[in-house]
Amino acid sequence: MALGGMLLTGPALWAQTSPASGEAFSQRSLILLLIATMVVVALVSLVLALSILVLVRQKSTATTVNEAGETVPVESTPLLSWKFIQKKLTDAVPVEEEESIDMGHDYDGIRELDNNLPPWWKYGFYLTIVFAVVYLWYYHVSSDWSSRQEYEVEMAEAAAEKEAYLAKVGNMVDESNVVMLEDAAALAEGKAIYDANCVACHGALGEGGVGPNLTDQYWIHGGSISDLFSTIKYGVPTKGMISWQAQLKPQQMQQVASYILTMQGTNPPNAKEPQGDLYVPEGEAAPAEADTTANEEVAMLAQP
Repeated sequence: MALGGMLLTGPALWAQTSPASGEAFSQRSLILLLIATMVVVALVSLVLALSILVLVRQKSTATTVNEAGETVPVESTPLLSWKFIQKKLTDAVPVEEEESIDMGHDYDGIRELDNNLPPWWKYGFYLTIVFAVVYLWYYHVSSDWSSRQEYEVEMAEAAAEKEAYLAKVGNMVDESNVVMLEDAAALAEGKAIYDANCVACHGALGEGGVGPNLTDQYWIHGGSISDLFSTIKYGVPTKGMISWQAQLKPQQMQQVASYILTMQGTNPPNAKEPQGDLYVPEGEAAPAEADTTANEEVAMLAQP
């Protein structure tokens, strides 16, 4: 009864769980564990009970006469035997009695016998019919549960699990695998982090101040996304820049590094002079330097 109740109410319990996937998963796991435990305990108890009945022997007061003419007690018989159990479960006809169920059809020495279906199979089939009726009434007549609702709940749980996984993966970013983020939400987060932590040294527009200008193509410690991530993570203590790995998560450092790269070429007012070396991303051509020779030629032509 308890097992049947748990099997029937299990889906309803799962459908009532919130999209908080951790709690839903724990409840589902607990239900499945309880069901499995009860099934195992029931099977073990049944086997033990049958074994005890087989071992317990029925006391007999009858006597018989042996070949020597002596009166001896009849040997006690077990209350139950495995042979008896097998016969009840299979309803098999002994080989010596097969003639009684022979249908007279013989094919290459293979006879057709009119055996009954095994009782264990028949009762199992009847049980599935009863279960189907109860299931139909419980889920489609007496309650508002539906497979669509369960599907929607499970999809919400999957979305929450996916979001949690992506957040976990985001926090596994380091300088060896970091990539430039381009979605608006991530860049907005990066701007918020920059405004809260970087403006004091690099200016509100990245024009530079105590720290270098972040809008030109000259970098002291490299201008790739990996270089920026590493600089933010470990800092530059000799130049007064602290390490941010204790204050920012890896995903946050990736966001602010990506936002800084979007400042390239914005040419804010009061920009600090370039510092460091020119950085040209792979696959891009170096920017054309000022053509001083052409300017000189133009100046010479302008002279009288």
